[in-house]
Amino acid sequence: MYQLEYLDIEENKEYENIIKKVVEQCFKEEKLENSKLYISITLTNPENIHRINKQYRDVDRETDVLSFPMFERNELDEKIRNNDFEHEDVLGDIVISIEKVKGQAQEYGHSFEREFAYMIVHGFYHLMGYDHIKEEDKIVMRPKEENVLNKLGIRRDELNEE
Repeated sequence: MYQLEYLDIEENKEYENIIKKVVEQCFKEEKLENSKLYISITLTNPENIHRINKQYRDVDRETDVLSFPMFERNELDEKIRNNDFEHEDVLGDIVISIEKVKGQAQEYGHSFEREFAYMIVHGFYHLMGYDHIKEEDKIVMRPKEENVLNKLGIRRDELNEE
């Protein structure tokens, strides 16, 4: 379902537990649990995500999460409709800056788990072909993200316990 890589940060069981439950719920919500699709997730630091953002998106700044989908939305919809999952295939890559997630959790006044889970869900739905630039796209993507988090009991109003 996912492949995890740590890039210049220490491995952490808490991160892995959150990733596992969030990715499983995302796959369940989108009826992908029997597919041979998987997500590549890289956890890293601000310097690396800045470099990756500049290299692949020509955006010269640090960010919290990057998503690199392997399919167009209509292509993926067709694969799902036809249950066309003969071979193992990567849905896409998600890169997350753990330090940025920690900072945003404090800034927004909720738990690290909530912010980190949101980054994973957000990245997942980008891989699924959803976007939030235009309002008409945002009103489709945001409820999907919130649905996954709510089903996991991960709410916005949690306070940061760390």
